[in-house]
Amino acid sequence: MKAYGVWAGCVLLLITRPAGAQSNSAAYQAPADIAYRQATVISEGSRLSAEVFALKDKAGQALPTIVMCHGWGGVAERLRPDALVFARSGYFVVTFDYRGWSASEGRLLAAKPLVRGKPGEPVNAEVLEVREVVDPLDQTTDLQNVIHWVHGEKQCDQARIGLWGTSYSGGHVVYAAARDPRVKATVSQVPGMDSRFVLAGAGRKQTLDEATQRTRGEIGYPPPGAVTVGSLRGAPIRERLMNYAPVLDADRAQKCAMLFIIAGKEELFDNRDHGIKAHELAKGPKKLVTIPDITHYGVYAEARQQAQKLAIEWYDTHLKGDHPNNAANK
Repeated sequence: MKAYGVWAGCVLLLITRPAGAQSNSAAYQAPADIAYRQATVISEGSRLSAEVFALKDKAGQALPTIVMCHGWGGVAERLRPDALVFARSGYFVVTFDYRGWSASEGRLLAAKPLVRGKPGEPVNAEVLEVREVVDPLDQTTDLQNVIHWVHGEKQCDQARIGLWGTSYSGGHVVYAAARDPRVKATVSQVPGMDSRFVLAGAGRKQTLDEATQRTRGEIGYPPPGAVTVGSLRGAPIRERLMNYAPVLDADRAQKCAMLFIIAGKEELFDNRDHGIKAHELAKGPKKLVTIPDITHYGVYAEARQQAQKLAIEWYDTHLKGDHPNNAANK
């Protein structure tokens, strides 16, 4: 039996479902000093839901820019408190939902073999929409496409683009920076940066078996809402995790300034294999900060303001003014 994030119907290949569906984003009211709007980013044909923040009194100005992405199973609306802090510090801020999450469209799969007409004509098909799975290759592609999108925004200072990632996306931002020299600074907080754990021990058989079964049509994708890794929402597509280790990309972005913020009592993984290792490998401006006495999720609770302050200081140094790192990358 195939299990998918299911949305099936007889439709044209071009789907017209609005980007604002399945979200409470439309109800969000930003503070009076913040110019806020929703936007749509096209990533490999999927319409991603994005949110844009900036100070109203900065209207018309090109600003240093921060693209924010959430971790495993998170959604963009949870990043609003941080986005507001960054916007009030003088940044143009963009958050977004990965494909298949919240208001963003998911990857479409043909439920049955396609019946094609003439080349270039629309294809009528019954499709399945994959929702709420964790695929780091799709997620990092979405992130890279948001960078392309923001490059066309009038308020984006194209020479001063930074990325912010947390937990699983703490690795995503390093992966993207290693592949796009427009990224001048990254902040990775409590980063998990190596997914090859899916090949360890008994997990190796499960990973390879699932890959084989999916290619043979014996299994599909997990249903939305699946909880398969601890209490984390979103089932991993294990064959897409098996070679994903952005910790090894840290040395490729030699002109990107990288800040790593780690939890002193990290309980989900060994920091020495993730944030600490990435910091050691990084070749450009870099900094490693350990927040003592917090576990992984403490960075969203008691240490949130501290982490925000560290990030702003890093961005102010490397995205504002004429810092040598910034000037060298213009």
